[in-house]
Amino acid sequence: MFVFALSFAALLCVTAAWPALSGRVNHFPSEGESEEVRSAAIKRLLEVFGMEDPPAVHGHKQPPQYMLDLYNTVADVDGVTKDPYLLEGNTVRSFFDKLRSEQVEFKFNLSTVARSEKVLTAELHLFKLRPQGTLTFNRHHFCQVSVYQLLDIGKTNSTQMKKLLSSRLIPIHSAGWEVFTVTQAVRSWVADEGSNLGLHVVVRTLEGSQTDLKLIHFASGRHHHQSKQPMLVLFTDDGRRSAALESTTGGSGHSPVGSQFKSSRTARSSHYSEEEGRSKPCQRLPLYVDFEEIGWSGWIVSPRGYNAYHCKGSCSFPLGQNMRPTNHATVQSIINALKLIRGIETACCVPDKLFSINLLYFDDDENVVLKQYSDMVAGSCGCH
Repeated sequence: MFVFALSFAALLCVTAAWPALSGRVNHFPSEGESEEVRSAAIKRLLEVFGMEDPPAVHGHKQPPQYMLDLYNTVADVDGVTKDPYLLEGNTVRSFFDKLRSEQVEFKFNLSTVARSEKVLTAELHLFKLRPQGTLTFNRHHFCQVSVYQLLDIGKTNSTQMKKLLSSRLIPIHSAGWEVFTVTQAVRSWVADEGSNLGLHVVVRTLEGSQTDLKLIHFASGRHHHQSKQPMLVLFTDDGRRSAALESTTGGSGHSPVGSQFKSSRTARSSHYSEEEGRSKPCQRLPLYVDFEEIGWSGWIVSPRGYNAYHCKGSCSFPLGQNMRPTNHATVQSIINALKLIRGIETACCVPDKLFSINLLYFDDDENVVLKQYSDMVAGSCGCH
């Protein structure tokens, strides 16, 4: 994963080099750079983000406030993760009700969720409206709200038409979002898309009789603003893992993808040496990734870009502690300085701490997704 991050940094140098053209998704390459190279770089960058193609552009569609608030909770202004333990899993998906039902039945299209994606928690978010003025007087202050999974009797051994998922008391005179756990149902739907018949909500008095739907009323996708529409929220893990730096920094530190840019890096290094003389010590330098210049601003909500940083500079003998050298790098620099063995180069200036970033974006079905990507920002640099 660490070597993979170095390859990603090299790709960013290429993709971010193209000038932005106002209102255009595809840009012409700069002089001396081929469209084939740019296409390959963009394809590789999409693979970093776990995609084959960029989602369709959705214009000015407004994402759910819940997803915006969640993003601001887990990420800073540049999308960098505030605390890796704040988010359950590494992906959060939101879905609007496709039935646009009046009241009690809701259905969500989960075709964008891969079977390999592990569903950790699934929540049904319903916005409870205030009771109508003429019906506010009631001797009860609470009601029982139950959420059921609708079943296909032909595919189950049960004779029941529905399965209870969640049930709790709700104040009758309150208004606002109510959240119900429906994890069991969603896991079965992801495993078998054909079993997804939707959810059914039942509201009863404390005595067990059904209440007047005008007294306990949830917002629907048909008659209410999008900000109050029924929504399903999934917390999942797509199986990506962040490898420990100690287990991935061995060898030369070069990756197959990074080697594609070896000649250009060598040329830049020579030019830098000629102009400024001796190279500066290993340090962290800015590397801003602008999603608008890449052509992705139409589907990415936040961030608009982020600073990935990169590591540059020499790791010459003697290596001070400010260069954060490993013991191996220190020994290598000594052997290089004393020329004890031919062909031993100096240690490399590379990231020794990496941070994750968060993307909030629209997928092809106009669902809003929050995804966390590991090892995307160089937090510090050292000689290795």
